[in-house]
Amino acid sequence: MSKPVAVVTDSTATVPQALVEEYNMTVVPLQVIWGDRTFLDGVDITPETFYQRLRTAEVLPTTSQPSAAAFAEVYQRLHEQGYDILAVLISSKLSGTIASAEQAKGLVPEATVEIVDSLQTAMALGFQAVAAARAAAQGASLAEAKAVAEKARDLSGVLLLPETLEYLHRGGRIGGAARLFGTMLNIKPILEVRAGRVEPADKVRSRKKARKRIVELALERMGGRTPVRVAVLHADAEDEAQLIMDMLKAQVAPEEAYITPVSPTVGVHVGPGTVGITFLAGM
Repeated sequence: MSKPVAVVTDSTATVPQALVEEYNMTVVPLQVIWGDRTFLDGVDITPETFYQRLRTAEVLPTTSQPSAAAFAEVYQRLHEQGYDILAVLISSKLSGTIASAEQAKGLVPEATVEIVDSLQTAMALGFQAVAAARAAAQGASLAEAKAVAEKARDLSGVLLLPETLEYLHRGGRIGGAARLFGTMLNIKPILEVRAGRVEPADKVRSRKKARKRIVELALERMGGRTPVRVAVLHADAEDEAQLIMDMLKAQVAPEEAYITPVSPTVGVHVGPGTVGITFLAGM
């Protein structure tokens, strides 16, 4: 008989706390480094506080992945509780988090750990982790839960509508050419995480048209698959997120729908005012 499976994810996933608790998930925080202070994402600094400070900051923050020791502590605890461990984490092309998680396996060799590169972030990652955690709650083995996460990876996506590309450009998360999208008169770029990287998806004139277009693109990416699970994310732009959610719900009837904040460690790179759509469609 296989051991029960515990699912670990990271703070960029912004999984609603009710789901974290329901499925006994563990969230490992990334770090925000601001001047001479280091904050644990979602623990020492909330999204609300972070964006208020970011809008007026003279010194911009940077980010860092969790340490191998932070993952090792989680692995040790879950192993002692009798679990096999599945870590579903932010794209390895956006963060060194997976490298730390892999390194930690060598620090706790007695623990049985599998790691899935989500190739995503935000709730596109979160939906993958939750799908695996739901499977685990129903008795799935480690291999079975991992297969669920990998299937969800192929059916999930994220589209972003930033207020500016400046933060992505500074953080090296987008190519310099794409920065030009934002320099054209009133052009609003729409981005997506594709093959693990932030890539341009479209560009639209005016924010209002961009909101309509991001919904259209999300529906295209969903491909008519059901059930649909969606989360509209926002970086201190909840009213706009609600507008987008209303537009989505007019087109599809989601099995699950959430409005979630952009975590501070993602917010460092996308900047305040960003909104977006994440989805899992087909499972």
